[in-house]
Amino acid sequence: MIALPAFRLMRPATLAEAARHAAEPDARLIAGGTGLLPNLRLGLGKPRTLVSLDQLEELRGISHSSSLLRIGAGVTLGQLSRLKDIPDALREAAKSVAAPGHRTAATLGGNLCLDTRCVYYNQSEHWRRSNHYCLKYGGETCHVAPQGKKCRAAYSGDLAPALLALEAQVETTARVIPLEELYRDDGAAHLALGAGEIVVAVRIPAPKGRSGYAKVRGRGAIDYPLAGVAMALAMRDGSIAHIRVGLTGTNSRPFVLSGTGHFIGGKPDETALAKLVQKQAGPVRTTVTAADYRRQAAAILARRLLGRLSKGELS
Repeated sequence: MIALPAFRLMRPATLAEAARHAAEPDARLIAGGTGLLPNLRLGLGKPRTLVSLDQLEELRGISHSSSLLRIGAGVTLGQLSRLKDIPDALREAAKSVAAPGHRTAATLGGNLCLDTRCVYYNQSEHWRRSNHYCLKYGGETCHVAPQGKKCRAAYSGDLAPALLALEAQVETTARVIPLEELYRDDGAAHLALGAGEIVVAVRIPAPKGRSGYAKVRGRGAIDYPLAGVAMALAMRDGSIAHIRVGLTGTNSRPFVLSGTGHFIGGKPDETALAKLVQKQAGPVRTTVTAADYRRQAAAILARRLLGRLSKGELS
């Protein structure tokens, strides 16, 4: 790793001030810094300005009503992992991230806006320079798919699939949108945020049933998911009344599994769900693990979640 580049640190007292600084050329937002700072130490970016969000109390609140749960973007993953009155999928996802020290600093908004990852991108400056950089940063070729002109780096945040399964909306300084609209299927520019636009909170409607999250990773702690699956499921008289599945780690954006509507009214079919996941998960060699392993792992995670949630079992 290299020394951090020289930068100006701003600590705005209001969201409006933060948005104004964030819209400046070569400015980056920083909350917990658990994702951004290691990347800067690898030479992945040289921002002129870091805009700290640590003074903004409006990002830290949690509020409940009978129909809505609102969680500020500055709430830490450590806090989320300990809350009992949030959906299980969100708590399980927060608890699965990295190690306790990371979760003490890392925030909800930071995890949602996590940079995409690739074995050709998350390397030292010397390593990347010797390989002529890559399409995501500094180069002209995606080494994963060199015949194309699209970056295939994978999104690997844990909270997004849980919130997608829970039909969450994201509140920014400019708008309120379904969470899925925050992301684009482009590893080099996966966030659909405008200049100076800041994620403020997420809004989660009242759960329709049980939910859960599971992932596979290289090590039992610290590592990002090689594949992660979240599910919200409601059963009625032994049949599925509601099902929604979110995935991470396999594509350049987190996404909601399509085609689950035909499961409504039927008995839980773990094999059919696994096949649906295999068709839509599109991993490529962005990690040291084979792409097909990640596809199969996602399918197995979905099978297990469906079995667990349909039987009402705890994680």
